[in-house]
Amino acid sequence: MTKAKKLRELFESKDLVRIVGAHNGLTAKLVELNGFDGVWASGLEVSASNAVPDANILTMSDYLAAAASMNDATSIPVVVDCDTGYGNSMNVIRMVKKFEDAGIAAVCMEDKKFPKTNSLLEGGKQELAPIAEFVGKIMAAKNAQESDDFMVIARVEALIAGWGQEEALKRARAYADAGADAIFIHSKKSDPKEIEDFLKAWDNYKPVVLVPTNYPSFTEAQMKQYGVKLVIYANHGIRTIVKHVNETLAEIKEKGITEIDSKIASVKDLFALQEMDKFKEDQDKFVRTKESVKAIIPAAGDRSVEPSLKELLQDRPLTMIDVNGKSILQRSVENLKQCGVDDIKVIGGYKAEHVVADDINLVVNEAYADGHIMDSISKAGEEYAEKNLIIYSDIIFETEILDKLLKTDKDITLVIDSSVRKSEVRSDIDLVIAEKPPLDGERVINVNKENKILNIGKDLDREKAKHEFVGIVLLSKIGMQKLMQVYKDAGDQKMGLCTAIQKLIDSGEAVNSLEISRGWSEIHDFEDYKKVSEMLATEN
Repeated sequence: MTKAKKLRELFESKDLVRIVGAHNGLTAKLVELNGFDGVWASGLEVSASNAVPDANILTMSDYLAAAASMNDATSIPVVVDCDTGYGNSMNVIRMVKKFEDAGIAAVCMEDKKFPKTNSLLEGGKQELAPIAEFVGKIMAAKNAQESDDFMVIARVEALIAGWGQEEALKRARAYADAGADAIFIHSKKSDPKEIEDFLKAWDNYKPVVLVPTNYPSFTEAQMKQYGVKLVIYANHGIRTIVKHVNETLAEIKEKGITEIDSKIASVKDLFALQEMDKFKEDQDKFVRTKESVKAIIPAAGDRSVEPSLKELLQDRPLTMIDVNGKSILQRSVENLKQCGVDDIKVIGGYKAEHVVADDINLVVNEAYADGHIMDSISKAGEEYAEKNLIIYSDIIFETEILDKLLKTDKDITLVIDSSVRKSEVRSDIDLVIAEKPPLDGERVINVNKENKILNIGKDLDREKAKHEFVGIVLLSKIGMQKLMQVYKDAGDQKMGLCTAIQKLIDSGEAVNSLEISRGWSEIHDFEDYKKVSEMLATEN
């Protein structure tokens, strides 16, 4: 439903429609929050908010911009004070098209000559246009509107100009007969008698609009008795603002801000008016300054198979072992965040209540004892990012590795270490056979060299396997979907990550590698723990 239709329905369904003046989106929103039927885009308020006289100093574009901001900020109809229509009938045609296109429900024009001055200005020059000229403006406005619901209100200034009741009634009837949807009769007398006299003589010929600024004793109950359809409280908002802002500024000048907070709106109140909660929600959903990255750290196992770590792991999982003042997990989280990865899911199981690190999302795998790494990874959910990191919970690594890895654009990239050829190969490490031999050099991180992985696992030929899987893999959204589909198709809760990757390779899927030499370490047993602690102590 358009706002113009809402206003039409209000005119049909309510005895008295009540709207309040505003000059921008914020003041219009306050009108709506306080339960009024609509907003009056007040010419006085808009001009005053720009610190210029209400005397056609501002242009139609200025008033249109202000009205549009009010309309955008609210869900209730906006009625715009359009002065004399910003010119002759041709200007009125353009005015109606512009305001209707902006979603405005109604416009109000007054029958003064251009330029006008505010009706309530003491000693102001109030010159009225000829009736025929203003009738032409009304007809032009009605002819220009696209929707039958859009309303044109004719404002009669005869009482303001001191031309008397007879002239006011003559003009009002002529404007009504020309097609005006309502007649706005205006008075600057403090006594409502001349308004009452007009209403008696008018006898509800067409809907009447009042602005009782100067005659506040005329109550809404009396308005209803006379059949008044719309009352506008036209400028009370900006008058309140001027008074209370002055009082606040005076107090700040005299006393500073020590005691002022209790007397003014809080910043939280302003945020509520601005709908900052919705803004943050939309920002999280839609604003992308870079590719979204999610990290998954499976940390559910209890490492009961490693006797040398048994004493250390009685009350915590391996990832929570303290290594020189920080747990393995905290070190991983800090490195991830340093590389811009804030979405971090840790899958806990054994002693999950002790899995603690800054800014992680902990997911507990209650059935961790019955499954393996792929089962834990599946517990992270199916909301995959553009890039997804899987990082083993028992490794410590340098951020340089992640920086290079995150620059890859392949669907599946494993970090592999070429230094395995220089040391004794242990039986518990994940070996890798790659398409090309290892790079030479003491310290290497190479993301540009294409080196596909042919095989991965613990039981590979030691002569052919020249690399070790570090325990870090990067997958695109498509790569992540393919990995999880392999797990689902196998129906094997005990499936490891390397097994799933080998199945992808066997199916013809390209699995790429980032080859490194050094910059990381795993903790498989107590000797590893001692060695890593010594290395970190040396670096510190």
